[in-house]
Amino acid sequence: MDINTRVLSGFMELTPHEQVEFDRIKSIIESTYHQFGFTSLDTPVIERSEVLLAKGGSETDQQIYFVTNGIAAKDANALGLRFDLTIPLARYVAEHFNDITFPFRRCHIGKVYRGERAQKGRYREFYQCDIDVVGRNGLDIRYDAEMPSIIYQIFRKLDIGKFTIRVNNRKILNGLFEELAISASPSEVLRVIDKAEKISAEKLIESFMEIGLDQKQIDGLSKFMGIKGDVADVLKDLADLGMTNPQFCEGVSELKTVTDTMAQMGVDKDYFAIDISIARGLAYYTGTVYETILDSSPVGSICSGGRYDNLAENYTSEKLPGVGISIGLTRLFWQLRENGLIKPSGKSVSDVIILTETECNLPTAFKAAASLREVGMNVDIFYEELTMKKKFQYVTKMNPPFVVVVRMDGAGQEVISLQYEENDEFKKDIVEMDELVRKVAGK
Repeated sequence: MDINTRVLSGFMELTPHEQVEFDRIKSIIESTYHQFGFTSLDTPVIERSEVLLAKGGSETDQQIYFVTNGIAAKDANALGLRFDLTIPLARYVAEHFNDITFPFRRCHIGKVYRGERAQKGRYREFYQCDIDVVGRNGLDIRYDAEMPSIIYQIFRKLDIGKFTIRVNNRKILNGLFEELAISASPSEVLRVIDKAEKISAEKLIESFMEIGLDQKQIDGLSKFMGIKGDVADVLKDLADLGMTNPQFCEGVSELKTVTDTMAQMGVDKDYFAIDISIARGLAYYTGTVYETILDSSPVGSICSGGRYDNLAENYTSEKLPGVGISIGLTRLFWQLRENGLIKPSGKSVSDVIILTETECNLPTAFKAAASLREVGMNVDIFYEELTMKKKFQYVTKMNPPFVVVVRMDGAGQEVISLQYEENDEFKKDIVEMDELVRKVAGK
């Protein structure tokens, strides 16, 4: 039977060496989240459709993979695959409200699913790495600054080159639209703003007029869109616009607090900027918003998020404001690989591979493996009865830091040989069991 084994479009499947690198990046992200005090959660991949569709009318509703089993998608008993990790968080907080200490700091790394057309760098199944802080009735604005400081730490650890964390505040845009009395839907205006750098000035004006803006409104938007520069310059230019709208002024004040606090938290000024064009597509963002881009890559945001007024408003009457960010790990890994910013090391997950000359050497191999595992080493024992030459071919492909060979010497005595590289020099030491553990664990 001739079965097509090619992976489905929109799903990532990695080679073993690529998977090792992917897991390394995931581990850095997760460990950094934990360093900042975030508790890991793991909610179900499948949710009730009424949970997933609670907000209603969003573009994402059209992208849900439903698990219907003959039940209509919008039936109360229908099920669907989660399309992000925020909706499950909202349900979780509503369900476990009395078990949670607020502010609630959670991290979640897991797969999500989108029924959208697969294209370059975009997937139907992908990992998201989320953190959120959820407050009860209120949440200090300094949490908004902590989010980009965490992203800064992660990307510096990954050592992937220059990146920029772009920050804005939705209140500035909303207040601007109110001040200019723009009646067109914000999404229409933002759609035009988003393409401003890709079209001519004449075409931009024409696009604004097509959505019903008059000349005064267009002039006001054009002046606003012309604001660029370093953080201090942008904040000054925003103040110099002379806007009196309370929401606009509050947004500028919050933006200043966030960027000032980011600097105090150690975020290098060369790695973040204010970008007043950022709005984020999801409607629930109400304040600070973020997008992070790799400066060397033309492919969009690889980390985004923001502040929301009420995370779980569709599931509880409690007021639960929050702020969060999400790293699209699958998309990030694709970008890094495509741009040559990472290369699989060719190493296996094993710190040590143990080879035996004959079957009678296995008891010593088992003892060595157990002793090394007790001190935290990953150990692989090669059992196949092959020539030593073929066994070393396996070692060469797996490329571990250490190789242990248990064999007999010329006098018929069992010996343990430890082989490794040190300062680009090949080393081969005959060691006792305790010395083996000490040498491997100490390097």
